[in-house]
Amino acid sequence: MMIKWIFRLILITLLAAVLHYNLPHRDIVRITDTYEKRVDPGANSWFWSSGDAGSATGTPNRDVFFIQTTDANGNPRVYRNEDTGFGWPPYFKFNTSNLQARAADLISKADDQTPQWVAVTHYGWRNELLSIFPNAAKVKPVDGPDVQLIPWFNIVFLIVFAAVFWAVWVRWVRFRRAKIDPTTERISDWFAEKWDRMRGRG
Repeated sequence: MMIKWIFRLILITLLAAVLHYNLPHRDIVRITDTYEKRVDPGANSWFWSSGDAGSATGTPNRDVFFIQTTDANGNPRVYRNEDTGFGWPPYFKFNTSNLQARAADLISKADDQTPQWVAVTHYGWRNELLSIFPNAAKVKPVDGPDVQLIPWFNIVFLIVFAAVFWAVWVRWVRFRRAKIDPTTERISDWFAEKWDRMRGRG
């Protein structure tokens, strides 16, 4: 029983990690710089896109756009800016260059009296050890660092996902009780009968 619960906990943890990585998140930040950098994906290549749409695939390195920002607490946040194309996750992002130009236009200068705050929609994680960055999907100006943004897409997606999962689970339990459990019991009874006969109890 303990092994079964450990297995379930591992599956739930993996599912939560996949959803957290792929679902969109929004950060309220100030853009401080945009730049382009040559990247050679290695062991962390799973966390990088396969290249901009229309570019050759399988190349050992490529130029990647980055957006450098700072949040309201002064913490730096850096995003990569890559196309997802028709790959995974299905953001169908093809506007990397346009997004980079948009981000450059929204840069807040150090001497600005009223800094420009933006909401950066992104997916993925930032990990300095693995040198991975979240991928920016959208940049939108907002009124200030305290603006409240409701993640409607995530709410609707998780509700639909939970409903589909529950429907599949209920049908699977019914099928197992109606078909699999009786068959398993018959097989178990047959082996028990054969074993009793072999021991001279039949």
